[in-house]
Amino acid sequence: MKILVVDDSLTMRKVVGNSVKQAGYSDFDEAKDGKEAFELMQSNSYDLILTDWNMPVMNGLELVKAIRREDRFKSIPIIMITTEGAKTEVVTALQAGVNNYIVKPFTAEVLKEKIAG
Repeated sequence: MKILVVDDSLTMRKVVGNSVKQAGYSDFDEAKDGKEAFELMQSNSYDLILTDWNMPVMNGLELVKAIRREDRFKSIPIIMITTEGAKTEVVTALQAGVNNYIVKPFTAEVLKEKIAG
C-alpha cells in the first residue's frame, strides 16, 4: 500500500510517517501542502491519502474536493488528520469526501484502526 502524507509541518509529517511505519506500512511520500500533494498524485499512484486540514497554498479541504472531482481518484480513501475537532468541521470534511477523520493528537494505534477501515 502506497500512502501520501500531507501536512505543512515537517514535525507532523514525521509523526504521521512514524505512525504509518508502526502500523506496518513503509511505502509513503510526503507533501507540504495540498498543491504539492495534488501534483504528486498526477505522476504517482496512491492507495491512501492522509491529510491535514490547515495548510497554506491549498488546504486539506480544498485538496479533498480537488481529488473527489477527478474520476480517476474518486476511489482513493482519504483520512483527515487535524486539530479541527468540532462536529461542524467533521461533517464538512465528510461531506467533501473524507472517508475517516482523526483529531490530533493521536496514537499510532488509532491511525492503524482507521487505515484498517
